Amino acid sequence: MGGMSGYGPPDRFNEEKATYTVRGSDTPDLDAGVAAIRNVLKTLPNRSGVYRMQDAKGDVLYVGKARSLKQRVANYTQVKQLPKRLQRMVSQTRAMTIVTTNNEAEALLLEAQLIKSFRPAYNVLLRDDKSFPFILLRADTDFPRVQKHRGARRAVGNYYGPFASAGSVNNTLNALQKLFLLRSCTDGFFKTRDRPCLLYQIKRCSAPCVGRISREDYAELVADAKNFLGGKSTQVQAKLGSQMQAAAEAMDFELAAVLRDRLKALTFIQGTQAINAEGVGDADVFALACLEGVIGIQAFFIRGGQNWGHRSFFPAHVADVPEDEVMLSFLTQFYEEVPPPRTILVDREVGEGELLSEALGARAGYKVSLSVPQRGDRRRLMDQAKRNAREALERRLAESTTQAKLLREVADLFDLAEPPDRIEVYDNSHIQGTSALGAMVVAGPEGYRKGQYRKFNIKGKDTIPGDDFGMMREVFRRRFARQLEEAPDRDDGTWPDLVLIDGGRGQLNAVKGVLEDLGIEDVCLVGVAKGPHHGREGREVFHLMDERELTLPVNSPVLFYLQRLRDEVHRFAIGAHREKRAKAIGASPLDEVPGIGPARKKALLMHFGTGRAVRNASLDDLKRAPGVSAAVAQQVYDFYHAH
Repeated sequence: MGGMSGYGPPDRFNEEKATYTVRGSDTPDLDAGVAAIRNVLKTLPNRSGVYRMQDAKGDVLYVGKARSLKQRVANYTQVKQLPKRLQRMVSQTRAMTIVTTNNEAEALLLEAQLIKSFRPAYNVLLRDDKSFPFILLRADTDFPRVQKHRGARRAVGNYYGPFASAGSVNNTLNALQKLFLLRSCTDGFFKTRDRPCLLYQIKRCSAPCVGRISREDYAELVADAKNFLGGKSTQVQAKLGSQMQAAAEAMDFELAAVLRDRLKALTFIQGTQAINAEGVGDADVFALACLEGVIGIQAFFIRGGQNWGHRSFFPAHVADVPEDEVMLSFLTQFYEEVPPPRTILVDREVGEGELLSEALGARAGYKVSLSVPQRGDRRRLMDQAKRNAREALERRLAESTTQAKLLREVADLFDLAEPPDRIEVYDNSHIQGTSALGAMVVAGPEGYRKGQYRKFNIKGKDTIPGDDFGMMREVFRRRFARQLEEAPDRDDGTWPDLVLIDGGRGQLNAVKGVLEDLGIEDVCLVGVAKGPHHGREGREVFHLMDERELTLPVNSPVLFYLQRLRDEVHRFAIGAHREKRAKAIGASPLDEVPGIGPARKKALLMHFGTGRAVRNASLDDLKRAPGVSAAVAQQVYDFYHAH
């Protein structure tokens, strides 16, 4: 939510822990499980709390909450009234851990916390546990920076979010650059500039680093950005319109054109909202669809009447679980870390919905309402969410072990908004710094796009031969500086959705710094490095921009796919390097002499033996070479001996 200062785990609960264990075999046994539960019942208090079912090894099978622990746990001894799923759980239960709380709302929050921690086999699980991105508008400098943010909110400033995905927040950041010309560069880059960067040239920044805008005027841009993020886009639009008209009346047509472009960008953004959320304010919208025993939940994130993205979720362990119970469990886990808006809209009545509202409101510090919309804009929005939920679930079920599924899993792995349409993979090749070049291969849903492969001859004066980091920096600087010039609006399909770099944390940080210097922070970069067992396939480590490192199971189809991409860039880089080296080996000093074609070059080399001998030959010796005229001999001699 706009301007939110923080949202974290609840205050420490008043805990009273006790573990009751019945010794016995770890083989599923319904009688043994019931005996363990009855043993616990003897001393259970009649108060609210959370209970954990555990097997003989101590692994958590299930986490539940109760207004009255004694009454709730007693239900598990009535095995004939339990669904098959819970009967299986009871048959594996050999121990329980009890935590008492002050009230049932606290128990609900603690239940979600423990489910996320233990991920029990018999609880509905929110499988997507990635953190959500926010936009941070810093407030600790004279010229605040706008940036994407994940994790703890420690920096001073205004936080806006959550956004549904990295793609959603990147689109909004891109809009902010066009509309308000706020800086996105790091503080270190900002302090060392002595001339405007490329973003100023393409009208994406006001260049406060070199004084192209006053502190007061920049503060006004910041205020406009806050209004935009706070849902007052109409107010910002009216202000830009009046400023443009005033500039035109004052005959300042250059300023009027700049304001016109900013107004056009705002109008375009408003016109491309895929969801009509006008009048809804701040709300999260959830709709559930169920097909073939699989459940999908569609979430829309609305802030200030603006669509901040949507995401599909597919909870696990939902077999034989009522849909309203799935929705309740999903919501409690979803809001375990994400701050709730004041309004949560759902497509069905949720059991204990009032309890959930109470618990979320107590944690957030303001009233949170949970409701099912019946009419008007909210009902139309819910209908759209339900339609999207069903379509997303149908796509999910239609996927098989095809390229579409692989790309969907790649998107899930690297937190992309959508399956990548363009993947770029980079590698360097050289021998002790000689014949150095960089290579880029491109892949998409249809496979490799070999017509878009590129080679980069390393030629920068600042690039030290053999410096892999420096070579990678040069490749990325040339590649993306050109992208900014040729496709600043990123609408021609040549901007990558995912960039893979052959290398570890060092290479990743090197290219990340280059993109930050160019003002590009919304390209997903991943370093692909060999693991601790060099040379063994399947031990690759994937380095992410947020310092995380991922590994995949050795039989993972996604791992095989990413390995194929890496092998393809290896093949292309090595082939290009060999070709360049062969040309260098076959090169001759005569290649530099103007007017000397292949036939005469061959004649001279056959006569003198080497290029060095040709260079050292006298004019008379050159004239005596077969097939070489006096004019050509003079031309060769003058080329090597002219002062």
